[in-house]
Amino acid sequence: MALAALDPATTALLVIDMQNDNIHPEGAFAETGAAAHAEQQGVIEHVRAVLTAARTAAAPVFHNRVVSYPGRPFGGSSAPIFRMIGPESLKFGSWGAAIVDGLEPIDGELVLDRVRMSAFSGTSLDVMLRNLGVKTVVIVGVWTNMAVEHTTRDAADLGYEVVVVSDATSTINAEWQQAAVGFALTNIATITEASEVVSAFG
Repeated sequence: MALAALDPATTALLVIDMQNDNIHPEGAFAETGAAAHAEQQGVIEHVRAVLTAARTAAAPVFHNRVVSYPGRPFGGSSAPIFRMIGPESLKFGSWGAAIVDGLEPIDGELVLDRVRMSAFSGTSLDVMLRNLGVKTVVIVGVWTNMAVEHTTRDAADLGYEVVVVSDATSTINAEWQQAAVGFALTNIATITEASEVVSAFG
């Protein structure tokens, strides 16, 4: 069944952690399999297609980045995922923390930095979405079973309808990808593909 039309007046695109360290072959986490899986998914190309459709429709776009700050362990160490980040990986202001080439924000698109998994945690994202009258969020980015999943759950709990674009997301391997889009998120969001979202914005 085709995805219902997306009204750009009430729909926003959230681009999660499309950063060099996360998906580039020379990034800090390439050895985890993240770069290889991103390539297998065609995640950059699919995110670009969704991003172009959202921009053409004049829907609001928010870019998110997870970063580490120098000096102190501001990201904490309460969970293994937080202990993976920093001090050099995803370092604020570095190439690793930067958004990959070809997906750079344009005028009118905000970049929200954070030190937690969810794009809503420690940012003003929810307030700004509500100020814009957004009811539906479309989520693309990495990693599917971590930041994408956390953001999806928070968005649903906050009352948004959520669309996760499966081929515009990636993680470290196909098994983890399937665990997220095939099981964990199936009762939380509409799972679809980039081509469907492009048509729905059209």
